[in-house]
Amino acid sequence: MFNCSIMKLVSQLICVLCILYSPLTYGQNLSSKSNKASPEYTQLVKEAYAFYKAKNYSKSALTYSAAIKANGGLGYISDRYNASCSWALSGNPDSAFYQLNHVANLAGYADYYHITTDVDLNSLHADKRWQPLLLIIQKNRDKEEENYNKPMVRQVDSIYVEDQASRMRIDTIQKQFGFDSDEMKRLFKTMNEKDSLNLIIVRNILDRYGWLGRNVVGRRGNTTLFLVIQHSDLKTQEKYLPMMREAVKNGKAEGSQLALLIDRVEMYNGRPQIYGSQVNGASFYKIIDEVNVNKRRTAVGLEPLEDYAKYFNIEYKLPKK
Repeated sequence: MFNCSIMKLVSQLICVLCILYSPLTYGQNLSSKSNKASPEYTQLVKEAYAFYKAKNYSKSALTYSAAIKANGGLGYISDRYNASCSWALSGNPDSAFYQLNHVANLAGYADYYHITTDVDLNSLHADKRWQPLLLIIQKNRDKEEENYNKPMVRQVDSIYVEDQASRMRIDTIQKQFGFDSDEMKRLFKTMNEKDSLNLIIVRNILDRYGWLGRNVVGRRGNTTLFLVIQHSDLKTQEKYLPMMREAVKNGKAEGSQLALLIDRVEMYNGRPQIYGSQVNGASFYKIIDEVNVNKRRTAVGLEPLEDYAKYFNIEYKLPKK
């Protein structure tokens, strides 16, 4: 399943929301990002993902199918992939392979690492259709990586691993030892040291080459540039914010990630945030024009704030006009 890993600590928010929520090309041989999903599609996909989280996989799969049907047979790659996971988990390999072959053959799905490590699809591995599918995805990956700067990809990928490794341990250590424990303090110390070293490398890359798109450093490498800046100090964030704005305009960065950086800068400056991505304890940091926040979030590929709030166990209702 396409997952998003989000921590409750504002200063160390891990942004992988783009994996699940940013606009992707449709899985029906359409490549233009101008294609818009219908409101019914959007609502049904939300319901399908809720069924998945509740482990009602059969209902989830059927609801994903209903969403795609309601949208004229079109669906985002991430939603078709998630549908395949639900079909696999509900014991329907034929429908799972239908969706996976769709995204591989018609939409050029190329994340070989993700699909081969996704436990949701384990039941498909013994099927005779699995290896031919992987060959298609591997070819898609090879084609996608033809113009990569391979040495730089390796460099930023190693930074990504370091950036995420300590952060992935926060929740476990907090539950085991408590937020104010010595173990947590040591973790934050290690995290800050690694962030400082990673920032030196990323600043050198940005200052020399500008914001590199995923066509040069891959999706994960492109995300790494954002993560390192997002985890840096305010002065650094403000320095590279204009560069990232321009990168989004040129298709070299994700609008959803830019939104989170903008919110972080606004918050650190004591101003209301714009997209509602920053959390303050058990509530959201103040939001400007809050009644219209979901319109702004939708425009950059973020899910409604009510859904985002659930990852922080926040009960949230959009204020009435």
